[in-house]
Amino acid sequence: MKLINFEDFTLLFSGFLLTLSVYHFLLYFQHKDRVYLYYSLYTFLIFTSSYPVIETTISKDLFSNFDPHFNLIIIPREWVYNTLYLIFAKTLVEFPKYKPKWNRILDISIAIYFIVLIISMVIGYLTGNFTPIRITYTYFFSPTIPILALVSFYYLYKMDTVLKYYIITGSFVYMIMAETAFYLTPDAHTATVIFYIGVIIENILFSLALGAKQKTILEEKNISQKKLIKQLKENELLKKESHEQLEKNVVILSKIAEDEKLEKVKINYEKELTELKMTSLRNQMNPHFIFNSLNSIKLYIINNEKENAVYYLNKFSKLIRKILSTTREKEITLAEEIETMELYLKIENIRFNNEIEFTFDIDKTLNVNTIKVPGLFLQPFLENALWHGLSLKKGQKKLTVNIKNDKSNYVNIRLTDNGIGRERSDQINKQKMLKKNSIGIKLTQERLKNFFKDYQQRYSLDFKDLYEEDGEAKGTEVILKLPLK
Repeated sequence: MKLINFEDFTLLFSGFLLTLSVYHFLLYFQHKDRVYLYYSLYTFLIFTSSYPVIETTISKDLFSNFDPHFNLIIIPREWVYNTLYLIFAKTLVEFPKYKPKWNRILDISIAIYFIVLIISMVIGYLTGNFTPIRITYTYFFSPTIPILALVSFYYLYKMDTVLKYYIITGSFVYMIMAETAFYLTPDAHTATVIFYIGVIIENILFSLALGAKQKTILEEKNISQKKLIKQLKENELLKKESHEQLEKNVVILSKIAEDEKLEKVKINYEKELTELKMTSLRNQMNPHFIFNSLNSIKLYIINNEKENAVYYLNKFSKLIRKILSTTREKEITLAEEIETMELYLKIENIRFNNEIEFTFDIDKTLNVNTIKVPGLFLQPFLENALWHGLSLKKGQKKLTVNIKNDKSNYVNIRLTDNGIGRERSDQINKQKMLKKNSIGIKLTQERLKNFFKDYQQRYSLDFKDLYEEDGEAKGTEVILKLPLK
């Protein structure tokens, strides 16, 4: 006794695919994640396909059917939804993030597929000769897309993600059921039922994969929110401690004022207030940098790049020790500042995939071990060069720090980047909904002014915009002149 006849089963199958397509299309507008759109289009194209009898499939009619509808609709549809499967899978498992080189190969291949398909269809439509469509489908598309899929499965299998089990299992179940339907079944109805069952199982697993991804995103979001709350509490505690320390210093300074001149008390008070302000802001900056750096090192661990992870972890720990040491000292040597900044750039360069070429050019006649400077005074300028000048630059990224003795009791420091320039960076920042106002440069100017106020000469700071001959921005140069005495 049959539970369901063939016509009802095919209708149920079509309803299943249409439901999946509409549901994930609506999810795309909710989550703004293109993976839902790709999956919706993929299931919709399968829904529009029909296999009522096995004799009418592409494998049977490819060289015998000269119907324009078959050649301009059926073949391209088969072509497009198989390509959409590749786009959906690579987007779901985040190949652009975890396998960028292979993802670029896939993007180029997908672009070639669409270009070849469009050219073949135009020729067929204009000339009535559909041979180019059939030839490119048979001898170009059909052999190459399984190769791309198998290599992608290999990279996916090596990734540490639960999504690979859904994608690989669903794809292989589909392949087995499709091969069984086309080659091992006695009649067309049986073949169609087996093929549809394979499609149903594949799409159930793909839907579960989308659900698993969304669950992972929510869990990561909750973890980030907890970390943010913890960080806010730490900042609030730091703010409270700073205020308490400030109040204690006010009391001490008030007592000193009883025995000293009012002007001297005022100067000491302002100096202590500035130092407390610098300590508070610097201590708030460090957790943010530490969190970002640890995330970058975590990526190496996730990708199983143990040597890189250990290398940068050593660099990171050394940098933290230096930062902690610097925050306890009012002044350090220029040599220590250079070493700390080299470590800082190496750590930040992880987030740029080590694309930035940075160099320190130091005058050999300059004794950097005897020159005293405020700790971490170069960091805001280097951070600006990295994230406002070079982060949006395409192509080669360079950052040069040139330190020279100009033989007039000054040290010349030039920080030059070949980024997008200050004007373009300001335009981009104005377009952002969440504008981030950095106070690092202003704070550093106050520190330098306070540090060199007892020197005979004044320090100077200039920003120079660099341009090509045609007027196009080619970077920014920061020029610092620090007095020796």
